[in-house]
Amino acid sequence: MADWGPVIIAVVLFVLLSPGLLFEIPARGRIVEFGNMQTSGASIFVHSIIFFGLITIFLIAMDVHIYAG
Repeated sequence: MADWGPVIIAVVLFVLLSPGLLFEIPARGRIVEFGNMQTSGASIFVHSIIFFGLITIFLIAMDVHIYAG
């Protein structure tokens, strides 16, 4: 049986936390902008830190597993 939990969680978080797709922290003119489809180096860094924190919580602390097959 294959454990698909880490793969699914990582893909969903990667899509949702793409800078500019849903929100961008920090934005160019404000702290938070929603759906502007633009990005900067600082927002890429902040979103990668958020991604790392959430993936750590879901995979290590909560021990999420999805078995298929």
